[in-house]
Amino acid sequence: MESIRGRLTIWYATALILSIAVFALVLYFARRSATYQDLDRRIQSEADLTVGILAESYHARGILVEKDTAGRPVLTSEVAAVLEVVPDLLVVTSRDGSLLFGSPDARSLGFTQFEQLNALVRQGATSVPGRYRLSPNGPTLHYVIRSVQEAGGQIGAIFAGADTRSAELQIDQLITTIVIAFIVGIVPAVLVGRWIAGRALEPVDSMITEIREITDGRSLHRRLPVPMERDELGRLAATLNQMWTRLERSFAALRRFTADASHELKTPLTVVRAGVERAITRPDMPPETFAALEETLQEVNRMTELLDALLTLARADEGRAELHREPVDLREILEEAGETGELLAEHAGVGMEIKLPLEPLVVSVDRSRLRQLALNLIENAVKYTPRGGQVSVELGSNDGRAVFTVADTGIGIAPGDLPHVFDRFWRADSARTRTSERAGTGLGLAICKWIAEAHGGTIDVQSRPGRGTTFTVGLPHG
Repeated sequence: MESIRGRLTIWYATALILSIAVFALVLYFARRSATYQDLDRRIQSEADLTVGILAESYHARGILVEKDTAGRPVLTSEVAAVLEVVPDLLVVTSRDGSLLFGSPDARSLGFTQFEQLNALVRQGATSVPGRYRLSPNGPTLHYVIRSVQEAGGQIGAIFAGADTRSAELQIDQLITTIVIAFIVGIVPAVLVGRWIAGRALEPVDSMITEIREITDGRSLHRRLPVPMERDELGRLAATLNQMWTRLERSFAALRRFTADASHELKTPLTVVRAGVERAITRPDMPPETFAALEETLQEVNRMTELLDALLTLARADEGRAELHREPVDLREILEEAGETGELLAEHAGVGMEIKLPLEPLVVSVDRSRLRQLALNLIENAVKYTPRGGQVSVELGSNDGRAVFTVADTGIGIAPGDLPHVFDRFWRADSARTRTSERAGTGLGLAICKWIAEAHGGTIDVQSRPGRGTTFTVGLPHG
């Protein structure tokens, strides 16, 4: 399970099932023992009752045994009638082992099983209840055997027993009840446990949602709501808020430093550039000095470009880079950027194709910023496309959004590098270095991303090494 709520539910359900299972086992064995004890007490009571009936009958009549029609000794009809109502198995024998009486349950046994009872009686009296399984396929009995001394020597012993199935039936009913209660109770209990876990973790979900909204340094001013309860989640929220306070201060100091340094460095760079430009216009300049000054001027221009980009991003981070929106036909912006791109492409030996719709495509944008975005993408496409390659710019509309793409057949970007192309100062390959012919600041795509998102739009990239790269910019209408 990926969520804490799911794991808590599983743990709760497992603990509940184990608890119920242990309780059911304890209850089963305790009830099973109690049931058999009740059975043993019942047969003891039946034996005591039978002995009492025989003793009272002997004292009242003096005669307990008579002959039946076949001449066999049996209990008198009056005594037998009284014993007929005794439940379970009851057998009365004379001193010589002859059968004098058998209860209805005893008479229902087969001859073999009945003889087994007689054999048990002949073994003599038992002080504690015994257990015996009648065969073949007969019932299992709990029994007692009592010798009868109070009947004047006419009675030898009595056998009182009961089928254990009557006790086992109660145990089976108990098991059925436990299973039904388990099935009926476990599902609601798990559902309630899942609901409780969800309620307990709601603050965590709120924290996750709030943290997801803090995507960059511009949203570090947001704070998590701290619960009234000073529990673990409350302390976690307070700790995270303290961490964001420190991060916000650090980001603010870094942005101020970047903006201030960029601003302060622009003036001396402007002075240096002016001096170099004046120096290279002298007609008597030696060639080696001219080459050195020209290289210096290139580096100064590159540094000025870098400072402008840093200042733009620093202002954007602080929310001070305002957009001057106005209704603009995107075809005009792409035409302007495309003209510059065609000059760069012609110099680099790269083909340039611009596809614009016939109908105007008007959006409310900052003209200069959007032109900067388009020009950055076109310059990058030309820069990283080998001679003989092709760059295409296409404008259209899709799903209520204005969409333009800049595609090239250049060196492409590796899949592992794609998530980082909009990071500041990031370069995808060794060609993107200061000493390369494709020198750059590493901030152009970061600025493109800010411009697109500042207009409520998106910018995406698709690329394959050696197959080229496609940047897609989507802007909302209006």
